[in-house]
Amino acid sequence: MQIKILVADDSAPDRLIIQNMLSDYHILTACDGVETMRMLEEHDDINMLILDLKMPNMDGFEVLEALKGNERFRKLRTIVLTNYDELENEIKGLKLGAVDFIRKPIHMDSLRVRIEVHAALLRAQEALERQLAEQKLSFDRVFEEAPIGITISRGGDEEHPEGVLLRGNPAYEQITGRTTEELRRLGWPKITHPDDLKGDLEQLSRLYAGEIKSYSMEKRYIKPDGSIVWVHIVCAALSPTDDNTVNYISFIQDISDRKKIENELRYIYEHDGWTGLYNRNYLEALLSADAKLKKGLKRALIGIDLSTVQLLVANYGFQYTQNLIKRVAQALARYCTESRILFQPRENRFVFYIVDYKDKDELIAFSNTIADTLMSVLVTERIGGGIGIVEIEQGGDEADIDMLLRRLMIASERSLSLFERGFRTCFYDDQLEALVNRERDVVEALNAIAEHDYSRDDLFLQYQPIIDLKTGSILSFEALARLRTGKLGLVPPMEFIPIAEKTKLIIPIGERVIVKALQFLNRLKELGRDDVNVSINISAIQLLNPGCADRLLELIRKMQVAPKNIGIEITESVFAADFEHINSILQELRDAGISVAIDDFGSGYSSLAREKELKVDCIKIAKQFIDRLLVTERNRAITGDIISMSHRLGHRVVAEGVEHDVQLKYLKDHNCDMVQGYLISVPLDEDDAIRFLERRR
Repeated sequence: MQIKILVADDSAPDRLIIQNMLSDYHILTACDGVETMRMLEEHDDINMLILDLKMPNMDGFEVLEALKGNERFRKLRTIVLTNYDELENEIKGLKLGAVDFIRKPIHMDSLRVRIEVHAALLRAQEALERQLAEQKLSFDRVFEEAPIGITISRGGDEEHPEGVLLRGNPAYEQITGRTTEELRRLGWPKITHPDDLKGDLEQLSRLYAGEIKSYSMEKRYIKPDGSIVWVHIVCAALSPTDDNTVNYISFIQDISDRKKIENELRYIYEHDGWTGLYNRNYLEALLSADAKLKKGLKRALIGIDLSTVQLLVANYGFQYTQNLIKRVAQALARYCTESRILFQPRENRFVFYIVDYKDKDELIAFSNTIADTLMSVLVTERIGGGIGIVEIEQGGDEADIDMLLRRLMIASERSLSLFERGFRTCFYDDQLEALVNRERDVVEALNAIAEHDYSRDDLFLQYQPIIDLKTGSILSFEALARLRTGKLGLVPPMEFIPIAEKTKLIIPIGERVIVKALQFLNRLKELGRDDVNVSINISAIQLLNPGCADRLLELIRKMQVAPKNIGIEITESVFAADFEHINSILQELRDAGISVAIDDFGSGYSSLAREKELKVDCIKIAKQFIDRLLVTERNRAITGDIISMSHRLGHRVVAEGVEHDVQLKYLKDHNCDMVQGYLISVPLDEDDAIRFLERRR
């Protein structure tokens, strides 16, 4: 028998995929319902229809309605195409006469198995009809030799509502692992999986009542050894007997291989391929279901942000970091229970979904346990992360899954520090919402600056003098970026700089800072003060941006500024990103005549042991060390050691944050080269900086 299949789908790619996959069948195609009906009218030998429910002009349901009322198409086997979550459409389609469904996105192996099943059924049906028509084959022979299971049962009664098995063929016995006598004695409900029994009995009851002439479903049989076999079963009513008993015939196809494929696909859809944890797809589905099913129970999400792992890629490689993430996943998985499920919704992020907890204290205690566990796994990596907590409000926006996950991401990112070890915890609340809104306003202001010309005065610079301790003369000014808007007022650098770095707006913003600083240098040159330098802070993100050095040198040439008058300052944490690459960029700038200083030395990543490897000219001691000069002799010794060691390595030393005479005296006594701080001067606007410079002439 030649199987002629009509594929009706408005998606040309889907039609082509199905046509290619089923190339050994005679395939016709239609792009909408109208064309489908025309093709069926023109080709009366079409015996299988693969029908998309969502089509223009005439949808799949309308086609099913038209076919249902036409005796000509009673033999046509219609398989509907549905999306993964369209259970109602599947049911509606089956009620309208479809015999099966295929879920999108289409898995080719699954599609082929289904088509083979129905092709087998068609062939079996044709064989039966040919036997009756031609009287060449006996019913018994077809029944016994059929490649699919076939049973004939007497309609049910009070004692046996499921009916009584009259006859089962060898294929059915093989599928169930039992003889016909055993099956007759037990009854098929006894070997049906409990989860599938109710639906099967309900459909059979409708069949007895004459509401439907047939039904199909997937179900599970339990074999004698306890193993499970998946089958696709089609039950159809036979002509009533003289006593009006409705007997029925069943066709049973073993689809265990296909279900295995489907389960594998489901696993892939719901799990992370590397760690094996549930992924975002499953998390969203579970949250959506529990919003309806678990009302009254306290529910929360605990998010773990390990974005800092990316800092390790440059030094250790991608595979190393992936293995590290797997170790983290294994460590966290130990805390999973029935009410505490672990997910990996995104790369380097984990989420615990917690149901029926007591209070916030329980969430905090568990977060601390997570933090301790992570620190033990990451003890040698010099990285940390953030932990965010979102309590799911009952009767609120609990059904808005995207919003819940956005809040979780905000909370975990808020607690994250890229260059600090350890794990902080942050709850999402109204206060955090306000911070997020303010951050959005800052981002808008930075975007406006980035898109505007260099003259926009929302971004301005102040200049803090750097004094030579031996001569008392002003050697340089540190250019300090400031942000002020009509909506936000004056925004501290500690607030807007991290936001600019996170959004990568630091690149255009940083260039505007450089231009303004170079303009100040030109103004100094016009005043005859080309002996005074300007130091500019450069972010790691700026420095690692391709072409950063070339762009800086281009601006210097364009604005006719002497490179020797320019210094750049970088925080020591920049070397955590890519030590060798950063060093090579710094050397290129130094070769051009630009001086390089490490800002806030001692507060982050670097150390004196590695200082000799750094391509820098100057060390700026962090303010925290200068503050400690006011406290103990031990702290003074540390600061003196930093100065001494830096000198031995050939670096000049600047002390930041000098505010007291006792600090200044100590720094002089220990041969510190330069100082800056409020004792000398607060950061000054450009005109005030020039007046300060003139007074110190």
